[in-house]
Amino acid sequence: MHITLHLLAADAPAQLLPARELMAFTLASHIILVPMGVALPLITLVMHSIGLRRNDATALLLARRWSAVMAVQFAIGVVTGTVLSFEFGLLWPGLMGKWGDVFGIGFGVEAWAFFLEAVLIAIYLYGWRRLKPRTHFLLGLPLPVTALLGAFGILAANAWMNTPRGFSLDSQGKPVDVNVWKAVFTPMFGPQYWHFVVAMLLTAGYVVAGVYAVGWLRGRRDRYHRLGFTVPFTLAAVATPVQFFLGDSITRQVFQKQPVKFAATEIVWKTDSHVPEYLYGRLHPDGSISGGIKFPQLDSILAGFSPDTVVTGLSSVPASDRPNATQATIAHWAFDTMVVAGSLLLLLALWYGLVWLRHRRLPDSKWFFRGAACAGVGSVIAVECGWITTEVGRQPWIVYQNMRVAEAVTSTRSTTLWIMFGLVIVVYVFIFGAFLTVLLKMRDRWRLADAETSGRPDGRPVDAPEAVTPYGPRPAVPAGDAPSSGDGDSTASRGGDA
Repeated sequence: MHITLHLLAADAPAQLLPARELMAFTLASHIILVPMGVALPLITLVMHSIGLRRNDATALLLARRWSAVMAVQFAIGVVTGTVLSFEFGLLWPGLMGKWGDVFGIGFGVEAWAFFLEAVLIAIYLYGWRRLKPRTHFLLGLPLPVTALLGAFGILAANAWMNTPRGFSLDSQGKPVDVNVWKAVFTPMFGPQYWHFVVAMLLTAGYVVAGVYAVGWLRGRRDRYHRLGFTVPFTLAAVATPVQFFLGDSITRQVFQKQPVKFAATEIVWKTDSHVPEYLYGRLHPDGSISGGIKFPQLDSILAGFSPDTVVTGLSSVPASDRPNATQATIAHWAFDTMVVAGSLLLLLALWYGLVWLRHRRLPDSKWFFRGAACAGVGSVIAVECGWITTEVGRQPWIVYQNMRVAEAVTSTRSTTLWIMFGLVIVVYVFIFGAFLTVLLKMRDRWRLADAETSGRPDGRPVDAPEAVTPYGPRPAVPAGDAPSSGDGDSTASRGGDA
């Protein structure tokens, strides 16, 4: 209750809290799927290219299985993403009603990218046995581009909300003279977009590699697990140090373009130079800070490469124009958690890189693979914390310095919104439960197929299409293995794609 009272102003409408909670829950749920949607197509195509270039059946097997996961993830993402799209209009009609003509182009781009990606995924998934290898691979190449295009649309809209540009206001305060180019390419767009894209790549890479790291720890040391781990982990490890430079870039942009948001993220109360950096710590309404680890002058040094750099404090603007102490603390903790998680991932990537450069092999230590198994979860947590920092740090503005969140919220009764929130939780538990169930069933089927393949003297699978070369017709089933007519199956029916 104490936190809730501090999250909202005394005169905030009753609808504001449930609307915020509902939006936060659906966004936090959807963003779990986003890294796989944005980056898994690229990772899959990298593995696919290895399989074609080296005529490697194991790489092709992994690529085909990952394409199935990609399709299932996309289907779930359609549901959660559609919910978010409706919420913009239902929960924040003031935002869309006044500003939709200015920044709505981003949502239009994302919608076109979504439909194009759906078509391409269908072609890629069902083309394994129906297209020539080169043709199939080439038709899959646009998939990462459409994923990046979808991210472009969403990030353009969010970057505009952080640094609104490309319009003028008439005498009634309505936006006119919209310049679409300036509205899309705002000062925050470039740093925010590339920071997001690289975060998706390293997160997806660590998540996929973590699956095979767990298998490695359980004694599965075959080439299948080695290759399944090495390719995505290498991509993620290369992206991790790049992400640190991009993170530094976007933080400096926030320092220059959104100084009050930067002050909230770093819990800086008074405008001054020689500002210390706090690792965690809690900001109080009187400007004092308790707890945390203090590093003298470090915040000024990080912001401007000099302890003399002046950092704007929260108290430099009226209380109604800045995050309150609780919101600033939330943004600060989220930012610090993101940085700590990123630092641990960087150490893991350096460990991997040093061993690979010196010995051309994977590290032997079980602790490395334990870290790799946890890296996926850690990177997802970092992504969640990044969005918390972005959205909470911007408070009380939904359009920075132009519209407050309370001005955009719906007039629907708060009770109705709380009921809707409860229903969404129930539906999402069912959706993600079904998603997990499907993935586990796919895993069990693939393991059974591999066991049957390895158990045959000739190495031929009994009924494991995933283990056979994915191009061309499947090998004929010997008469002794053919099912009886009562099984409802036939050799001809096996020619389809499972």
